[in-house]
Amino acid sequence: MDDLERRIAQARGDQPADLVLRGGQVFDLVTGAMIAGDVAICGDRIVGIGADYDAGEVIDVTGLTLVPGFIDTHLHVESSLVTPFEFDRCVTPRGITTAICDPHEIANVIGLDGIRYFQQASEHLLLDLRVQLSSCVPSTDMETAGARIEADDLREVMNHPSGIGLAEFMNYPGVIHRDPSAMAKLRLFEGGHIDGHCPQLSGRDLNAYIAAGIRTEHEATTAEEALEKLRKGMRVLIREGSVSKDLDALQPILTEAASGYICLCTDDRNPLDIGEHGHLDYMIRRLIKLGTTPLSAYRAASLSAAEAFGLKDRGLIAPGLRADIVAVGSLEACDARLVLCAGRVVEDAAFAERGFIPPVGRASVKAPTVRAEDFRCSGNRAETDVIGIMEGKIITQHLREEITPQDGDKRPDPARDLMRIAVIERHGRNGNIATGFVRGFGIARGAIASTVCHDHHNIAVVGADYDDMALAANRLSDIEGGFVVVDGGRILAELALPIAGLMSLDPFEAVRDRLVDLREAARSLGVTLEEPFLQLAFLALPVIPALKITDRGMVDVERFEIIAG
Repeated sequence: MDDLERRIAQARGDQPADLVLRGGQVFDLVTGAMIAGDVAICGDRIVGIGADYDAGEVIDVTGLTLVPGFIDTHLHVESSLVTPFEFDRCVTPRGITTAICDPHEIANVIGLDGIRYFQQASEHLLLDLRVQLSSCVPSTDMETAGARIEADDLREVMNHPSGIGLAEFMNYPGVIHRDPSAMAKLRLFEGGHIDGHCPQLSGRDLNAYIAAGIRTEHEATTAEEALEKLRKGMRVLIREGSVSKDLDALQPILTEAASGYICLCTDDRNPLDIGEHGHLDYMIRRLIKLGTTPLSAYRAASLSAAEAFGLKDRGLIAPGLRADIVAVGSLEACDARLVLCAGRVVEDAAFAERGFIPPVGRASVKAPTVRAEDFRCSGNRAETDVIGIMEGKIITQHLREEITPQDGDKRPDPARDLMRIAVIERHGRNGNIATGFVRGFGIARGAIASTVCHDHHNIAVVGADYDDMALAANRLSDIEGGFVVVDGGRILAELALPIAGLMSLDPFEAVRDRLVDLREAARSLGVTLEEPFLQLAFLALPVIPALKITDRGMVDVERFEIIAG
């Protein structure tokens, strides 16, 4: 028999199933019913539910509830700070069986080779890693990235089996004002899936953005914003990352009526958060605790996600679909006791059998050596633009503070929580250094620095002491990128990220432990933010309102222009 005939024969019971899950109940995400009986699996497909089956192998799931595997609808694996292989090992045991990623972090550093790395890695993982093609490399022309990808470049990496479509179109002004480069990319994917990114866009501008064929969006931070997007036919992806925490604000919109158009995503979540709280499993628990019905929460985590991205072969436990199954102790606890990806049990032996590809993007940090005086901020006007951090969000405030110049320099002022921030170009293109001010870190002394700096991934450094800022920034060149905490001329903690300055070569457990050390070191400087390094990274993303900084200067995102120094 061929595979088709085997599936039919096993579904009818004419032939024993390859595998049966026995003793549990299936949570049906269409009707909300609980279905008793065996779940029969042939190869990578479910072939039967709600009946008794014979099988070559039986797994006892007595007392457990079976739900479809979870689908993270938008994320950047690079933000987990580990390779796709370690990301797989980190999240798949929690029930994440499909992850839809945008590799634009690594693409902004090394271009198409970064996209190819993820495409090749996807062929060896247990979870199904879907690799969208990055739409905005760089995100704007107000920054210096390590690469530029245009429509003709994207043609070279289209048609890989991992592909779905075009990743988040962050340059929303380029869409609504019909920039030729943006139009070329949209035309290339016309009729296919195009993922969105349009924070706070509304009214006719939002109509124009959606009219371009963009159908999903993860940047809504208020229920009002999300509802406008839903009413205009956009599928809203509720996000809960390490910095961008939008779940509590958007939970009220996740009703059973709307759940078919709502999905879940993490966007940027690191191993420390995953270890301490969870991934999509945490989102499901939190939603139910806040009052969302289990049907709505689990539907958003799987069936709605599959429908939104055209993955018709998953999202339910039903005959003919992929055997992506999570057995949980209870719907409220969302505590994965057993996970199957395409019919394979997720366990150490399965991870050990995966293929492997070598890392890419080594020696990517080519920054100039900086000195303390490089961080001086000249200017004779006391009124100063200041980035105002909003913890739990990647949007910022555009503050204006009086900072009186002293000896030709506007100094950091810890008493008012006004810290120097700088971005240093690190791709070897121009050696730009831009400085500004930020409020919200709570730093009293020292400095922290990072090469995770969205999306151009230059060096970002914030601190109260210029010498410490210089030491932190220069140390990043020595370790091929990563995170550094410095105080009084001494390195307190660091994490090397030698893969494009974004990902570690170490197991996720080691990265998690280093992040604990870094967090404690940052707190010793007075930092009050729960996740200071990713918060720092987003201060350099000039497509998120309201005020940001790149290597070219402070950026007024609402006017989409660099502020004159």
